[in-house]
Amino acid sequence: GLEAAAAAAGIPFSTNRVGSMFGLFFTAEAGVKVETYAQAVACDTARFNRFFHAMLARGVYLAPSAFEAGFLSMAHDDAVITATLDAARAAFAEI
Repeated sequence: GLEAAAAAAGIPFSTNRVGSMFGLFFTAEAGVKVETYAQAVACDTARFNRFFHAMLARGVYLAPSAFEAGFLSMAHDDAVITATLDAARAAFAEI
């Protein structure tokens, strides 16, 4: 959902996931998986920072560093995920 929201806003963005752990990357090219240190440090951390604060302003707290992982849990039901994606669409439009 996050990749689709970023694509709709025209923002190059990629996510990685293992189990319930995920990472968010503002990449030079949308959809390219970040798999190396060099790829990670080449990402747009300033844009990540703007996204983090735009999401926080909408009540969604993400890991505050572009190099930290986020985690899903059983507390994240469909309503929470829908609210997060709504916030992300607005945040992507803002940044």
